[in-house]
Amino acid sequence: MKIFQMPDALANKIAAGEVVERPASVVKELTENSIDAHSKWIKVEIEEAGLQKIKITDDGEGMSEEDCETAFLRHATSKIKNETDLFHVKTLGFRGEALASIAAVSKLTIRTSQGKDAGTFLGLEGGKVVEKQKSNARQGSEITVEDLFFNTPARLKYMKTIHTELGHITDLLNRLALSHPKIRFEATHNGKSLFKTSGTGDLLQVISNVYGMGVARKMLPIKHETLDFSIEGYIAKPEVTRASRAYISTIINGRFIKSIPLSKAITNGYHTLLPIGRLPIVVLSIKMDPILVDVNVHPTKLEVRFSKDKELFAAIEETIRSKFRETSLIPEMEKKEIKAEKSVQHAMEFDNSLRREKTPAWNMDKVINERQSVMHQHTHSGTEHSPTADRKVEQASNQDKNVTFHQPEETDVERVPTMYPVGQLHGTYILAQNENGLYMIDQHAAQERVKYEFFKEKLGHTTNESQELLLPLTFEFSKQEAIFIDQYKDELEKVGLFFEPFGNHAYVIRSHPNWFPEGLEEEVIREMIEQIMNEEKINIEEIREDAAILMSCKRSIKANHYLNNDDMFQLLESLRKTTDPFTCPHGRPIIVHFSSYELEKMFKRVM
Repeated sequence: MKIFQMPDALANKIAAGEVVERPASVVKELTENSIDAHSKWIKVEIEEAGLQKIKITDDGEGMSEEDCETAFLRHATSKIKNETDLFHVKTLGFRGEALASIAAVSKLTIRTSQGKDAGTFLGLEGGKVVEKQKSNARQGSEITVEDLFFNTPARLKYMKTIHTELGHITDLLNRLALSHPKIRFEATHNGKSLFKTSGTGDLLQVISNVYGMGVARKMLPIKHETLDFSIEGYIAKPEVTRASRAYISTIINGRFIKSIPLSKAITNGYHTLLPIGRLPIVVLSIKMDPILVDVNVHPTKLEVRFSKDKELFAAIEETIRSKFRETSLIPEMEKKEIKAEKSVQHAMEFDNSLRREKTPAWNMDKVINERQSVMHQHTHSGTEHSPTADRKVEQASNQDKNVTFHQPEETDVERVPTMYPVGQLHGTYILAQNENGLYMIDQHAAQERVKYEFFKEKLGHTTNESQELLLPLTFEFSKQEAIFIDQYKDELEKVGLFFEPFGNHAYVIRSHPNWFPEGLEEEVIREMIEQIMNEEKINIEEIREDAAILMSCKRSIKANHYLNNDDMFQLLESLRKTTDPFTCPHGRPIIVHFSSYELEKMFKRVM
């Protein structure tokens, strides 16, 4: 007989290999059990990154003596009773593998009580109960895991350094705290505090605990509801970025998950506001009917599947874009706290302004006079000028000298205020001012944004009509590229590209869609081939987007190009009218603001 049933101890060790990957896995499973027990307070104590000791204490519902013993049997659970329940999972744990798997590879003790009668104490070693007695009646549970992997020494070889393992635990606890701001978390390592949260339900306060007050002050709240989804959380301003996706926290019904498509929907919401290779800090909590999400995909429960993924991703993308459309995203010069205030503890305030007496507005007389003079000269010389610029300057000149400027047709909160150029720095940066202080504008990035939105609009409304070429375009491709061209010939022809073989791996194009930007035809065609090879499909919207970016970059003014005041003013006015006037299409910032108050502080005019 070759086939036999494995002993429970061996089966539990194999299961532990899937569930208990490292100490952080133990912390995750035990802390999630505490959350499922409706705890309001959870304390996590770690020694030597969890390899020596992990202790989780909570004030949850606790367990009876009978349930406590049963909980350590394999596939024992209180959360799933039948197959139907698998599609309505409302708890973090449900598989019934965690406690049995953890106990199988450690020395574990548990004290638990429902608060009415005496509690229960169990001691297990390698999955077997070695001690049992009555315990105190404090409601809640206290589980201690010691000597993790003591009976599976081969697993210890795969453990990283203490700092690495502790990093995984800290990251996990941060996610849990962000997912459950109403729970008060405490965590220590070797007796030293790692972090604490208040449990008040204020997500922004938790973000401050995790990422720091500086980041929290630059987070924007978002909220949106559809018939199927409730989306809520905070997104960082585009000026706050990181190089890793690890700072994007996505939470589904209280469960932190990892989802590349979901992260992509978030970054798509930022669109051209992020620099290349940079990603945002986001905490997004999504609530939906459990039937719309399958959490039973992987033993670690970090991956899920959505029933209405396209609708969800579209809602997230539009929610983020809508928030940015109503927000000014001009980066401010970093504000430093006044030394005298360092010893005073203040309540947290997450606004970008400092409470102070209003300083006198900048004197704009000189700028106005110069603008009128320039306009007067251009008018009499027949040179074209901007009617919008004319109107704004005449309106400004009619106001009292001591009154701050306010355009009647504009709202009280402008995303980009009117700025009056006063000069250039190195022929690259426009220096402008208004009553709010000094602005530096990257002229190339500014014109890129203006032209990008123009070209994107232009390319977005073209038809699929083809344009015949007087001189055909000839391409030479690699063998691999030629194979893909032949394989996807029909798809290429649907978008107006007809490749005629012309020798060894060479092709001729005699026409192309009329929306192709002049001078960039070859680049666009090669991009289509690359897209087919990478994604096995052609996304015309992405191709047009990239074409608009190429055209805007190549046709914008470069650095070391000197402009007169009229050109600078017109560029700034054109920038103000764009949809996203804060970054170029590549995500680089366009405008930096130095407030009047900060300038006065630098020159010690205020102390």
